[in-house]
Amino acid sequence: MSAPSARPTHSDAAVIDVGSNSVRLVLYRLDGRAIWSVYNEKVLAGLGRDLARTGRLSPSGIETALTVLTRFRALIDAARPQHVFAAATAAVRDASDGPAFRDRVRDRLGLDLRILSGAEEAQASAMGVLAGAPGARGLVGDLGGASLELIRLGPEGPEPGVTLPLGPFSLSPETRLDPLKVRAFVDRQLWPIAAHYRTEVLHAVGGAWRNLALLQMRLADYPLEVVHQYEIARREALDATRFISQQSRGSLERIPGISKRRLEDLPHAAAVLQGLIEHLDVQTVALSAFGLREGLLWRAMSREIQAQDPLVAGCAHLGGRGPVAEDLGRALEAWLAPAFSRLEPVFGGREPVLLAAACRLAELGAQLHPDHRADLVFEQTLRAPIAGMDHAERAFLAQAAFARHTARAQPPGSEIIDRLLSPERQIRARALGAAIRLGCDLSGRSAELIDKCRLQIKANSLVVETEPEWSAILLGDQTTKRAQTLAALLNKDLKLRTLAPELAKAVG
Repeated sequence: MSAPSARPTHSDAAVIDVGSNSVRLVLYRLDGRAIWSVYNEKVLAGLGRDLARTGRLSPSGIETALTVLTRFRALIDAARPQHVFAAATAAVRDASDGPAFRDRVRDRLGLDLRILSGAEEAQASAMGVLAGAPGARGLVGDLGGASLELIRLGPEGPEPGVTLPLGPFSLSPETRLDPLKVRAFVDRQLWPIAAHYRTEVLHAVGGAWRNLALLQMRLADYPLEVVHQYEIARREALDATRFISQQSRGSLERIPGISKRRLEDLPHAAAVLQGLIEHLDVQTVALSAFGLREGLLWRAMSREIQAQDPLVAGCAHLGGRGPVAEDLGRALEAWLAPAFSRLEPVFGGREPVLLAAACRLAELGAQLHPDHRADLVFEQTLRAPIAGMDHAERAFLAQAAFARHTARAQPPGSEIIDRLLSPERQIRARALGAAIRLGCDLSGRSAELIDKCRLQIKANSLVVETEPEWSAILLGDQTTKRAQTLAALLNKDLKLRTLAPELAKAVG
């Protein structure tokens, strides 16, 4: 993955997703590879609620869907996004009157509603997972109202997948109310394909599974309620699914924070997930907040933008101040990367990406009150809707962003940091933040001035050097104080010096 270009492409997009249960509009801001949801509205129309019984769309669901699509059309007309995508999935695809519904949408609203095949839906969901986690491998499972799409992520990207009638609307109302019948139906569907789709990691997509994950977080007393790239080990996932699949609606209603609109589907979603874990020998369930809608966006991006790293791109735009922040972030990365590459890795091959991302956050908080800046930046980074990082990496960047603005060791959410980061990673995050703070204060946050000095990490010393004509930037107590903080975190002696003229010329 590459870093974002100097001047990324900015655009707006709208996605209408007509599902078996919900009809949703999401308005997006696209900053190069970074995908931001700026408006999200959903109505549970229940288009597919009668599908198992009649083979047709629900009449009341059709009217609800047409009403809400009329509103969505007006919102899109007002927003005037450069890109508009409208897609329908399993219920409209499988219903005998699905084409007629599509034609009514086109004739009444002028929306070209594309009915996705099962293979197209699976591909889009898999691309969405990759848009949110570029290095993802394993199996994508997207559970909707009427179907489950399974598709494997191979070295070259998504492979051919399969669509199974495992959404709650694919069962009769009587079967849906009986946990034993639901599980027997799930087993019958999964048994024939189990050998081909066995996987260590299942990337779970869909609102019901996201709510299930939130419930599991509460059961496990997990400190960070961010669903994207949250991972559940096999045993904990099975414990949660067995518990939820046996609960009545009344019992689930008493659990705080669970979407009431998802309560009816939650036991079914738990039963399907339990079946997948057991039949496919899943060891880790990784939640993805990205799915079909983001996959449609990602597929429409140029190859150059697709190749960018979403974490670096997201941090670059979260940092704010436009071109100023972009230039400063790139300059800090170029200044710090050679020095930090000499340290023992604490995140393996992810070190360069995390350093680049942290540098792009250098200007985050520039317009906040200095007395509260560090704490606010920590919280914003920890919970920002940025793709491309797992929870440990999210905590690492939050700790680094905190240390960029203060020498205090403990952020306000220190219990989260202690849960997600080893002591070695905590120290490295503080060192990285202190190094970014040094670079910003040494140069007065000038990308041009950063280029006039050099940072070295040697066996026993931390060396900060400048070109002779710029030696004045080493003066002052604040520069020395910032450098001493970094040296102490790295357990090094500090040396501030001016490069010899002949060496400065060679370096230049």
